[in-house]
Amino acid sequence: MIIVRAPMRISIGGGGTDLPSYYSKFGGEWTSVAINKYVYITVHKRFDDSIRVCYTKTENVNKPDEIQHPLFREALKLLKIDGGIEIFSSADIPSNTGLGSSGSFTVALLTALHTHLQDMKKEGPLSKTEIAEQAFHIATDLLKEPSGKQDEYIAAHGGLTSFSASPEGGVAVEPLYPGKIPLQVIDELEHDLLMFYTGIRRASSQILQEQAQSTEKGEKDIVDNLNQVKQIGIEIKKALERGDLNQFGKLLDIHWQEKIKRKGTSDPRINQWYKIAKEAGAIGGKLMGAGGGGFFLFYCDSQKEKLRKAMASQGLIETPFRFDFEGVKVVANFI
Repeated sequence: MIIVRAPMRISIGGGGTDLPSYYSKFGGEWTSVAINKYVYITVHKRFDDSIRVCYTKTENVNKPDEIQHPLFREALKLLKIDGGIEIFSSADIPSNTGLGSSGSFTVALLTALHTHLQDMKKEGPLSKTEIAEQAFHIATDLLKEPSGKQDEYIAAHGGLTSFSASPEGGVAVEPLYPGKIPLQVIDELEHDLLMFYTGIRRASSQILQEQAQSTEKGEKDIVDNLNQVKQIGIEIKKALERGDLNQFGKLLDIHWQEKIKRKGTSDPRINQWYKIAKEAGAIGGKLMGAGGGGFFLFYCDSQKEKLRKAMASQGLIETPFRFDFEGVKVVANFI
């Protein structure tokens, strides 16, 4: 039995520039941090040649092509695992809430399946970057999803990490901690970030599809917006490296104001929640993921209890978290 976990993530800056429609023309740059909310995958050798996959449903089939769940199906087909396997999935946070759970799921699944193949002496180990690229390949090339590289890369590598994508698609991975940011700053940042669930679940595919199509067409408004978001993301990274967390919070606010110019990222209710949070002491914040719902993240260096009460009065539920510095991990392997 093999048990693997992969962290979900918070997007800090530059989100949207990780899509091929953008970085293939301009290069992408973004910063993310993994958190201790995980997707778990358990793989067990089955007693016969059939396949069993369990998620919110249970499927018992004879070959991968018969699996309804697209990520299970395509991962098994890609790795040429034809049967004799059971796979179970669970998660700390539901899908479609902006924390990159789909990317985390695929990274955890591929890591578990590759570990299974290694145990059977059918292949050698893969790097975290190779796992991330394979997960991205499944999402974009096989399933034709309008996906970027952010979720797969941060799920694989973990930590507070900066990424840059070349127009050719290669991704440079730059850990900000350990390395460029002292532990004291990391502790303060972790303490001053508060996250609240809006209760709204939404698929990001339509928002991202419209963004990708507009970028590919070279529409000036969306290209200018993403250029600005990338630059703000770069400034956010610099503020973190300086340990200037007050400026980090202000840049989050600027980032959000720029992001909501894109169609579908916000609505009057979300805008009102953000206004209430700012009045209650938040310096800045943003919705996670493509927008439209999910989790709100706020930076608040004082008046945290006032912010908590303000959000609770609106029905938003606080979700405490810590940073994850391990990335995808084989938690147990009972051969």
